[in-house]
Amino acid sequence: MSKFLKFTLVTGFALSATATAIWAGEYGLGRPALPEEIAAWDVKVMPDGRGLPEGSGDVWTGDEVFGEHCAVCHGDFAEGIGNWPKLAGGADTLDRDDPLKTVGSYWPHLSTVFDYVNRSMPFGNAQSLTPDEVYAIVAYILYSNNLVDDDFELSHENFMDVELPNAGGFIVDDRAVTEYAIWHGEPCMENCKDKVEITMHATVLDVTPDEGGAAEEASAADPVQVAEAAPEPAAEPEVVPEAEVAAIDPALIAAGEKVFKKCSACHQVGEGATNRVGPVLNGVMGRAAGAVEGFKYSDALQTMATDGLVWTDETITAFLANPRGFMKGTKMSFAGLKKDEDLAAISAYLSSFSQ
Repeated sequence: MSKFLKFTLVTGFALSATATAIWAGEYGLGRPALPEEIAAWDVKVMPDGRGLPEGSGDVWTGDEVFGEHCAVCHGDFAEGIGNWPKLAGGADTLDRDDPLKTVGSYWPHLSTVFDYVNRSMPFGNAQSLTPDEVYAIVAYILYSNNLVDDDFELSHENFMDVELPNAGGFIVDDRAVTEYAIWHGEPCMENCKDKVEITMHATVLDVTPDEGGAAEEASAADPVQVAEAAPEPAAEPEVVPEAEVAAIDPALIAAGEKVFKKCSACHQVGEGATNRVGPVLNGVMGRAAGAVEGFKYSDALQTMATDGLVWTDETITAFLANPRGFMKGTKMSFAGLKKDEDLAAISAYLSSFSQ
C-alpha cells in the first residue's frame, strides 16, 4: 500500500470520527470563559447606566483630550472635518429634508456616546482611553452642543441626570406588524416603473470632485458655454500699509497663524475669505461687532453690538479667553484659549488682515 493511500485512509477515518463527535455535541475544544474574562470583554454601557465604570471628567480636560485624540477627524469643536462625522450642531434640523444628525440633535441616549467612544475610539487605537478620559470627552461633546456649561463635570454619579434633546424622538419599530405583509410576494425584476428620473445630483451630496467633471465635459461640447460661466476674477485684496504691518512682531504673527488653526474650521481670513459657520475676520480689529454683511449673528452678539461693542485687542482677548463668560448665549462652540501667549498671538495675527 502506498504512503499516499495510507494517509488518505487514516485521514478519512479521523474525519469520520470527528464528524461523529460534532454531531454528538462533543467538541472537545476550549473551556468555559472565566467571569473575569467575560467582564474584560463586555464593555457595553446601557441606557439605564448599567456598565458605566467609575470615573469623572470635566469640559476643560475634555477639550485637551479631544484635541489630542479626536480633533484630527472631528475638528477642534466637534464640527467634523471633510466627510468625517460632525458631533455637534444641527439643533432643530430634524424636520428638514437634509437634517444634521449629531449627538446634540439626534442621538437619544448619552450612554450611546460613552459606549461608542469607550469601545471604538480613537480610530485605529480603540480602547486606549481611560474611563476618566472618556468621561471628559463626552463632557466636551455635550459642551460643544451647548447642553452644559464650561464648568460642567461628568461622572458615573451624575451621568443619568443628563438628558439629550432627542430622547423622546424614537419609537418602537413595529414594521413587523404594520409593513412586512406589504412586502410579501414575488419581487418585480423588470419594467417596475413607468418612468425613471434623476432626482438628485452627486454635487448635492458633496461627493463630486471640485475640479474637472462637468466643466471639462461642457468645454468639449461647447467652449463658449464654459467661457460664459467662468467666474469673474477676484478683486485685488486691499494692501495693508507697510507701517501698520511693521508695528506687529512677525514672530508673533507666525505664532498666531498656528493658533488660528483652532478657528479655521469656522472662520476664514485673507484673500478670498468667505463667511462659513462664523463670519470673515478680515479687518475685525477695530471694527464694530456684528458688522459683516450677509452673516446672521446670534441674538447675544447683536445685543452687545447694539450696546457699542467694538473688537479691539482687549475685547478680542477677553472673548477668546472665555467666549461664554464674555458673551452669555453666544453660539460659538469654543471653550476658549487658556494661554496668554496664544491670546496675544491670535490678536496679532488678526491685526495683520485688513478689510
